[in-house]
Amino acid sequence: MSSSRLEARLRRLFKIPKKGETYEFRSGLVSQYADERKDTIQRVIAAMTVGKDVSSLFPDVLKNIATHDLEQKKLVYLYLMNYAKTNPELCILAVNTFVKDTEDPNPLVRALAIRTMGCIRVDRMADYMDIPLKRTLKDDNPYVRKTAVICVAKLYELNPEICIDRGFLTTLMEMIDDSNQMVVANAISALIEIQKSQHAALDFLNSKVLKKLLITLNECTEWGRISILSALAEYKAEDTNEVNHIVDRVSPQLQHENPSVVLSSIKVLINQLDSVSTDQQDAILRRLSSPLVSLLSSPPEVQYVALRNIRIILEKYPQILSRELRVFFIKYNDPLY
Repeated sequence: MSSSRLEARLRRLFKIPKKGETYEFRSGLVSQYADERKDTIQRVIAAMTVGKDVSSLFPDVLKNIATHDLEQKKLVYLYLMNYAKTNPELCILAVNTFVKDTEDPNPLVRALAIRTMGCIRVDRMADYMDIPLKRTLKDDNPYVRKTAVICVAKLYELNPEICIDRGFLTTLMEMIDDSNQMVVANAISALIEIQKSQHAALDFLNSKVLKKLLITLNECTEWGRISILSALAEYKAEDTNEVNHIVDRVSPQLQHENPSVVLSSIKVLINQLDSVSTDQQDAILRRLSSPLVSLLSSPPEVQYVALRNIRIILEKYPQILSRELRVFFIKYNDPLY
């Protein structure tokens, strides 16, 4: 090991200042030794995380973007996302690397590249996303596809015109038929996000899509289930058979350990009550009482959210918890809220 390299390592070890921290960072970022450059990038990210302004190092960090070290690439991408708005012109210089990385043999690199492009909130970035986003939406790997569909929502937020003109909304709706459940869940989540936008008037949920979502529901992660249930909560069933199908498929989710899944399922079922007979209403309400009560054995923060929702439900269906009064008694150790 050379004396200058040893000196640099000892300096970091004993935190001996030379010409300030920024000077040390800049020297490390342009070092001829790969491990020293990586070590410096880690220290820059650590400084950024605790709130220090290290935006002046942008050109030097950017020089380290072309690397086969996945960990280093993640760190550089994280830095770029954080400081892209302060250096929009320099950020565009990284576009070639992003586009090249979307063709990398490693699916993690491809997904990382398209996700970073979507997260960089610079107007000009939308012009460069067309080809790589189309490529990653059709990728063989489901991890890359599920990352790309979320990027469509981010592109829409950045530039709705480009998103619509290039056909990304149409592709996104087609992704609901994807063979992978997480891709379907992410596509639904992206469509819901776009639908909430003031520009959008999307109506993607119909009987055909409904069947796909209900089949996918049991095979998703918790986050995916919540996305699908959020979409189902806005759906108005066309007939009684469809209502029964929704109730049968969603009811098992009432036993889920995640309170968000339980509350989302309750919302879906309550929204279908107006479409069924009085006897069916009573049967569904009886089915809901136990999950609502079980939420009150959760941590205080979840209890608070559950109680706020229960209060709203009781305004319309006061009989739903008429036999469960005891669980609402205040305990001596309950938080004030």
